Amino acid sequence: MIAPLYRWPAAAKFGRVVPKTKFYENAMISFAVRDKFVSEIQRITWAYKLSDETIHLRGDVLVPEIQIFAIDAKDDDVSDAVLAAIDKAIPFPIVFEISRGSGDQIRTRMTAAYKQIAGMQRLGVYFTTDWQGAEATRAPLPPSRDLSGLYIGLLTPILPIALRPGEDMSVAAGRIEQCRKLEREIAAMDKKLRAEPQFNRKVELRRQLRDRTAALSALTEPATPKTEESPWRS
Repeated sequence: MIAPLYRWPAAAKFGRVVPKTKFYENAMISFAVRDKFVSEIQRITWAYKLSDETIHLRGDVLVPEIQIFAIDAKDDDVSDAVLAAIDKAIPFPIVFEISRGSGDQIRTRMTAAYKQIAGMQRLGVYFTTDWQGAEATRAPLPPSRDLSGLYIGLLTPILPIALRPGEDMSVAAGRIEQCRKLEREIAAMDKKLRAEPQFNRKVELRRQLRDRTAALSALTEPATPKTEESPWRS
């Protein structure tokens, strides 16, 4: 099932174009990321503001509001480093819609990172939908009692792994970060294995590869089974 783009409520429309320079002023970003702003972004629009005042869902200290930013890409896409710079400059959770192309060829993807703003702000890795055409049917917002529930509802369909029963989104986001780290290690180890000429070294690399593959499988399972032999039982 393809994760949807959402039909944002008309009452929440904000529609303010934000100059890229605002993020240079309000975020400590490197020259390399600043160059990406220039080369990758055509326009940034603060498109919608989901709040108690606009959609009548109560916020809290974790999710006081949800901002929807629409970004028109100059070329094929906008990098996560640029999105993170914007995210760090805005003290609310953000959902991005990135569009590329023009006319009938416009394609849009929704992307977001789980963002914790209570206490020390923490930004996780980015999750994304597939690219979708302008003709794609947009889904209504997921049913929610408050903005915190809405935020989880918006992010859940674009997670690359399934939430486990009762799992907090921050825990799931950490699990996804571990998965991506293991995937990078497995890819590097597989490449090294193919190039390794020594038999005994190949044996050791295969063992390490099996261990990391098993660890990745355990992280991506919908739930961790508990047995008498399980070291994870409480």
